[in-house]
Amino acid sequence: MTQPPLPHLSPPLPAIDPDPSRRNNLALITALVHHHGSLSRAQLTKRTGLNRSTVGALIGQLVTLGLMYEAAPTGKAQVGRPSPEVHPSPSIAALAVNPEIDAVTIGLMSLGGKVQKKIRYATERIPTAREAVNIAVAVIEGMQSELAASYRITGIGMAVPGLVNRDDGVVRYAPHLGWRDEPVARMMSEASGYVCHAANDASLAAEAELIFGAGAGQRNIVYLNGGASGIGGGLVSDGTLLRGSSGYAGEMGHTLVRTSGTVCHCGASGCLETEVSQAPLFELAGLDGGDTSQLEDALRTRRSDKLDKEVARQLGYLGIALRNAVNTLNPDAIVLDGFLGVLHALSPQTLGDHLQSQALGGPASEVTIHRAELGSDLMMIGAAELAFSQFLANPAGMGAVPTARR
Repeated sequence: MTQPPLPHLSPPLPAIDPDPSRRNNLALITALVHHHGSLSRAQLTKRTGLNRSTVGALIGQLVTLGLMYEAAPTGKAQVGRPSPEVHPSPSIAALAVNPEIDAVTIGLMSLGGKVQKKIRYATERIPTAREAVNIAVAVIEGMQSELAASYRITGIGMAVPGLVNRDDGVVRYAPHLGWRDEPVARMMSEASGYVCHAANDASLAAEAELIFGAGAGQRNIVYLNGGASGIGGGLVSDGTLLRGSSGYAGEMGHTLVRTSGTVCHCGASGCLETEVSQAPLFELAGLDGGDTSQLEDALRTRRSDKLDKEVARQLGYLGIALRNAVNTLNPDAIVLDGFLGVLHALSPQTLGDHLQSQALGGPASEVTIHRAELGSDLMMIGAAELAFSQFLANPAGMGAVPTARR
């Protein structure tokens, strides 16, 4: 069965279900289908622990609300009566915004982690918080006819490279952007009309990789991303993102890796992101700029003693940071993204050998190192997950187009 066409106009969803048990069960099934892309009725019955008739009734309600649809099973032939597959409706979507030092990227993500549209708006200089909001709103306004005709938007998620209080969406400090105490979530809500939430970009990326990417099936993950805005991290313990008291946990870019190192913008010296940086890699690759794939292609075709020494140097300092993380957190997996993934790919054995020789034997023997799988869509998927959170908690209680004002 092919996917049904997107509805032209979705009916308003009902108010909050007064039955908390049914509301929680609807939320559980919606989250499972969203995070797995599709699941059969039999799989949902097994994963939820609910009986078949209850699962059937809940799926029926979600289908009636236009949040899910069912299709005949695909793949290998099954013994006995086949169980229908439940899919998330592509009409349920979230908007994602990721401001960086050289661009603002806006994405449209549908339920199930699917990228429907992504627009990267390059900037001639580092955007202010207000400029980033205005750029995003202008792009979203240009999409309004499409959004109104085909989607129900759950809100906007912003992934910001800096210290962000997830509770109030205030960017306390984004050093590479030069932002301090900017209430970007409120600014975006007021300017766009959609409810907006903001959080640290690397933390959101860690959650995305945990759910949809290289961390799927793992419970304890150290995620590190390297890009133009420095190095950020996300820490997952027992399946839960470590936030800290104000949501600032995971700033591994400021781990001390060199006692006599360069002074960092944070005021300390020898931070990971001052010793491990993509700028010299771009220079050695002969590039003025570009994305991660362009950098990797150029580095592989321009190998030299100087480049190999720089890669080894940066991997050495990255290994120190990872040794500390492994000894402290005992993760199942380390996931590397951005140019850090490129470094690892250029010399796949180096970090593993470093951990085996330098980290404690127990934790080092258990951890595996992976490159992030979601690629250039990672920040969009992570930010959208933030925007989906309220909907996933109570799928039957969201309005057709939840907004901050209309």
